[in-house]
Amino acid sequence: MVAWEYALLVRRYQGQGRQFHVSFVWYGPDGSRTDVTAYGDTAIAHLNRVGREGWELVSAAEDVNNIQGSTEVHRYHLKRPLT
Repeated sequence: MVAWEYALLVRRYQGQGRQFHVSFVWYGPDGSRTDVTAYGDTAIAHLNRVGREGWELVSAAEDVNNIQGSTEVHRYHLKRPLT
């Protein structure tokens, strides 16, 4: 039987007009929370980076709130086998 560990990558886009900010946060299987924004400016860059570490994308979800400005949150759920 294969045992898995799970992690979460969250992309947050906050903007108003022409000003916006994009950030990426990694929630590790050990409960850690790390700002990984400096590793890339696209979700693909981050997914490829963790894919090289054995992580597989399981699901993705998006929340959009356009009531007060523009906010998007994308959640990428990942897993990899425990070694």
